[in-house]
Amino acid sequence: MVKKTSNSFCKLSLFISIILLFQLTHSTNHRQPCPPSSCGKIHNITYPFRLKTDPTHCGDPRYELECNNNNNSTLLSLFSAKYHVQHIDYNTYKIILTDPGAVEDATCSFIPRYFLSYTSFKTIVGPDDFGSEPFTLLTIPYRVAYFNCTNPVTINDDSGPKYVQVDMSNNCTEYGRNEHVYAVLETTLFDYHVRDIKVGCGLKVATLAGTRLSEIGNGNVSYEEIRRVVGEGFEVSWLSIVCEDECGKGVDCEVVDEKSGQVKCDKRYCHYAYHTTDKCGISQQIIGYTAAYLKGIIIGIYSRISFSTRLLDNPVGLHYFDAGTYIGRNILPSFVAIRYLFGVALFTLLLIYKWRRRHLSMYENIESFLLDNNLNPIRYEYKEIKKMSGGFKVKLGQGGFGSVYKGKLRSGVDVAIKMLSKFNPNGQDFINEVATIGRIHHVNVVRLIGYCVEGKKRALVYEFMPNGSLDKYIFSKEEISVHLSHAKIYEISLGIAQGIAYLHQGCDMQILHFDIKPHNILLDENFTPKVSDFGLARLYPLDRSIAPLTAARGTLGYMAPELFYKNIGGLSYKVDVYSFGMLLMEMTSKRKNSNPHAEHSSQTYFPFWIHDRFLEEEDIKIENASDEDNVVVKKMFLVALWCIQLKPSDRPSMSKVVEMLEGKTESLEIPPRPSYYPQETFQRDDDDDNSDQTSWSGSSSFDGHHDHTITNCPVENSAREIEI
Repeated sequence: MVKKTSNSFCKLSLFISIILLFQLTHSTNHRQPCPPSSCGKIHNITYPFRLKTDPTHCGDPRYELECNNNNNSTLLSLFSAKYHVQHIDYNTYKIILTDPGAVEDATCSFIPRYFLSYTSFKTIVGPDDFGSEPFTLLTIPYRVAYFNCTNPVTINDDSGPKYVQVDMSNNCTEYGRNEHVYAVLETTLFDYHVRDIKVGCGLKVATLAGTRLSEIGNGNVSYEEIRRVVGEGFEVSWLSIVCEDECGKGVDCEVVDEKSGQVKCDKRYCHYAYHTTDKCGISQQIIGYTAAYLKGIIIGIYSRISFSTRLLDNPVGLHYFDAGTYIGRNILPSFVAIRYLFGVALFTLLLIYKWRRRHLSMYENIESFLLDNNLNPIRYEYKEIKKMSGGFKVKLGQGGFGSVYKGKLRSGVDVAIKMLSKFNPNGQDFINEVATIGRIHHVNVVRLIGYCVEGKKRALVYEFMPNGSLDKYIFSKEEISVHLSHAKIYEISLGIAQGIAYLHQGCDMQILHFDIKPHNILLDENFTPKVSDFGLARLYPLDRSIAPLTAARGTLGYMAPELFYKNIGGLSYKVDVYSFGMLLMEMTSKRKNSNPHAEHSSQTYFPFWIHDRFLEEEDIKIENASDEDNVVVKKMFLVALWCIQLKPSDRPSMSKVVEMLEGKTESLEIPPRPSYYPQETFQRDDDDDNSDQTSWSGSSSFDGHHDHTITNCPVENSAREIEI
């Protein structure tokens, strides 16, 4: 492939070289004769110059002159400025130009209008430069620079260039009359040294001067002399275009007779990349240009392979060689790379397609699961979710699963949008939540309205719970607008128990929640509790008493002991009963239970302390509570102690828990003392036994437990902590 490409480029180079050679050897100037024109004091305007009013075939557009009838002058556009033409010499091919300020502001203390430097012109260093620019400088002119100084400059003849003050009392420019402006005539090379600029002075403008400068001499120069020199103008030449017309492009020439304007052409030189010769025959040009192209291609390929631009740092400047370098450095490697990258791209697309098919099949499985189980939550597109949430502006909460935002359906109903950012790669936790809650219709279970599965974006849309989660009402130490009474807490606990009982026995499949805690209990506008967050839930047949679960899941502080110790019983719905008991204990006391793993747990674990009060037949009295509230509190503590028994068989079912909460306190027996470890023995502290404390307030010093979610870890090993 590379060989064929090289052959094609060789043929192309040969064809281009022949065309170029034909143009060089047969170029003639077919100019139609035009009568001379006049403008102001400039007469006999002929080729290459032309006036704007001349016919279009006359002259060269690059040398177009403009008549200014207001002051009877001729203007030439140069570097986006218009200079006055003083004289045109067709024998030496020179034109004298003057800054317009010197002519139009003749009665004022003028300052040049345009900045002009010898560096504005291209320097001719070889034959290829001839014809590339309309005007060139055959000799280096002198410069006159104007400085604006903040303070008067002390004149010192030995301190560098002579600063000549410009009389600004009668100026026609935008400069202020009180400014200190100085003109400096540079009679050496153009550039100033930094040391030559006085402190507090800044260069404002500079122009060129080159005619009769020697008349000034090297002595003191006055501002009038500088003004005269600037007014006489500077010379530029159009000899380069003459050489191109008379000798051909790329051939140098010189004026040999200034009276007739005769020019002498130099030898024709051909430049083949790094080789220049006067042998410019047809066969030699074909071989030379072709070799230059190939050499450029080789250098370009080498620079690309070696990642080195050393050979490109000094460009030859010949278009055919540079084109070969560009082809070798950019086009050929790109062509070869594309050939192989095309295969890599196909392979990558195939992998992406398989990956997308695998994930799409997972999403299809979710759809099939919902359809097969007669579940009807609404499938939303992500753009609908984004519009529904107003661009996710109102954030309700943040957790390990992701974030919850407030949204609004088109019907105007408020919803909570749960955006999942952490989920299992196989989508199992998402299926759990959609599948379990999608089949539930109970007043104490949050209702799933819809869901979204689009790429990595997954969302669940729930009914909105304006009062948030339960934890902020029983744990918050900040000022809150609503304080729940013990009667209201009792109603909430009964509602939670009824919701969990429905999960266990109210459906055709029993649903084990595995993460009952205050954060997952939401409250509607009437403080009706709703069980939520079914990411860890599992569905099992009603006739199965033991759940085939091999990994512990839940939140530390609410997890049942059988999730850690196999010898006390299998996993069943009693796991949720235990979690509810821990939740009920915290709701009743309005505080977190102490960490049961802490040292001297029998002294610090709050459920143990409560049980000891009951054994000693001491009433648990709550501050600012009525006698009726204390009775309700005692019942809730007793039910909680029954729920957190070590062995699952000692715990009641949730339907029994509902009966106990609805029944009378007097009918409840004191349960056995709860324990957290199998075969645990407790030593009661003497100071604690002799304590006369029988009342307790919500600010008790038993706080200290922080909950962590556990999921996907071995039952016998240490649990992995995931913040919720």
